Amino acid sequence: MMSTAQPLPQESGPADEIGQGAATGATVHGLRVELSSSGIDVVDDIDLVLYPGEIVGLVGESGSGKTTIGTALLAYARTGARIGAGTVDLDGRDILALDTNAVRRMRGAEVAYVPQDPGAALNPSIRIGRQIVELLELRDVGTSASRMERARTGLEEVGLPSDEEFLSRYPHQLSGGQVQRVALAMALLPRPKVLVLDEPTTGLDVTTQGMVLRTVRELCKAHDVAALYVTHDLAVVANLADRVAVMYAGRIVELGPRDEIFARPSHPYTRALLDAIPHLTSARALSGIPGSTPGPGRRPSGCRFHNRCAFAIAACATTDPPVEEVVPGHEVRCIRYKELPPWSIMSGDIADTDPSKDRDIILAVEHLDVFYGRKQVVFDLNFDLAKGEVLAFVGESGSGKTTCARAIGGLSKEWTGRVTLDGHELAKGARKRSVADRKRIQYIFQNPYLSLNPRLTIEQIVKRPMELFGIASGAAARDRVVELLDAVALGPTVLNYRTNRLSGGERQRVAIARALAAEPEVLVCDEITSALDVSVQGSIVDMLSHLKRERGISMLFVTHNLALVRSIADRVQVLQAGRVVEQGFVVELMENPQQEYTRTLLANTPTLR
Repeated sequence: MMSTAQPLPQESGPADEIGQGAATGATVHGLRVELSSSGIDVVDDIDLVLYPGEIVGLVGESGSGKTTIGTALLAYARTGARIGAGTVDLDGRDILALDTNAVRRMRGAEVAYVPQDPGAALNPSIRIGRQIVELLELRDVGTSASRMERARTGLEEVGLPSDEEFLSRYPHQLSGGQVQRVALAMALLPRPKVLVLDEPTTGLDVTTQGMVLRTVRELCKAHDVAALYVTHDLAVVANLADRVAVMYAGRIVELGPRDEIFARPSHPYTRALLDAIPHLTSARALSGIPGSTPGPGRRPSGCRFHNRCAFAIAACATTDPPVEEVVPGHEVRCIRYKELPPWSIMSGDIADTDPSKDRDIILAVEHLDVFYGRKQVVFDLNFDLAKGEVLAFVGESGSGKTTCARAIGGLSKEWTGRVTLDGHELAKGARKRSVADRKRIQYIFQNPYLSLNPRLTIEQIVKRPMELFGIASGAAARDRVVELLDAVALGPTVLNYRTNRLSGGERQRVAIARALAAEPEVLVCDEITSALDVSVQGSIVDMLSHLKRERGISMLFVTHNLALVRSIADRVQVLQAGRVVEQGFVVELMENPQQEYTRTLLANTPTLR
């Protein structure tokens, strides 16, 4: 069946035309999405059944085709692509064969979509209550008198206030978690049969994420909605999904019940992803998967994973593995799955930092108060950082983590207190600090898409700090750039690239290389892994751990991922509303938290163990 690529429009049509009623799930068979210009597959040979009340987690690295499958359930393919074959059956109808008007009536009413960035899906100039009522008007759901009441009910279902004050807010007046739950309420109000959730908790703190995940699980069960949850976070899937589909290079390579997949992964790719996940209960030596996911037109023959697989043999390069049944309900595409050695979730565990070890202090912060204008947002922060040590800042969004990091890094001048580096007091703003002080503390930002100059080549980006600080120039600087790119597992092939040719994980590696070019003693890492695949996160954490061991670099590591803290940090500070509520060595704090707030953060952190 063919379907042209078109944007997701506003839905319209009366309720009796869009088949409101009990959820019946969806069946995907033989789905192929291809590039319009060449016919090369983006995803191919996709078979998947979604049952009412069930959540299927669709996982894999960036570029594997997860979102492409999700949007195909709405008969949509992005610009430059088309749905080339297959069926998506909903109540005995193939929605890929519907005409344009029928597709518009189906979208949102029978198959709903919650995007990764819900803020982009809400109109910033319209109040929340009015947007929800307008949605119900467009779909002709309810009467004019009952729509506001339905809007209130929908908000209450997702744990949000339904009073006039909240309804009259604009999207920018809500937190990230509140915006995400508004989007979820709007998706579920028409009572769709199928719900596609595209990375809906990426970037949220663990408390907000936990609230959103509980809401999704409860509402899907309560309303018999079949859900497809697209994510790169296997720990989230382990705590949410009923079944798991693992994607690689445009195909589902393993599919089965959640507990079966996590207890007995049968594809080497699934195992590699699981090995890259940090655990809350123990420190782990994290590592990534060598290489990267091949895009359309660059996929190898035979098994598409064979050139990155530790278990590959010659036949893997020539044999396209068929789907085989491991046990009833558990399928895999691997010709060697029966020969793989036993796998354990405990593999990779390492010892925690010893709290009794000697510490050589390099950075000390005393009585730090930070302000936004007249408003104080951080209160009396005191801590120190030793050489070769990683100190994590954790807490909910708005707790003051990044605010503290920016003050210490010299990116904020609105603070009082004392910050000393090797006993030498630092000026408030970076411009008032000496060249030597600026060189010794380097800041790595959360978003590499915004922190790297798109007009410069990678060589120019990494070379710039050397020129600014008089470290190297000319051929010596170029040689040093090559060394740094090798250190972050990129290599010299990207020297003349611009950032638009790199993935998010590769850009973050360039940002790290740029910071290292200044030969710093302290790195301030601000949520640098929050939006990365687990495999890329694993490789970056492995690289940072190597820098700590081999070069003695100290780090302030801002994150909301407490499981990651267990694997990378030595000590931790827990912040709430701008105040430190608990601090100490990671092993002591995580195994015996003293504050209820810390216990709540730990309880809401998704983990496999």
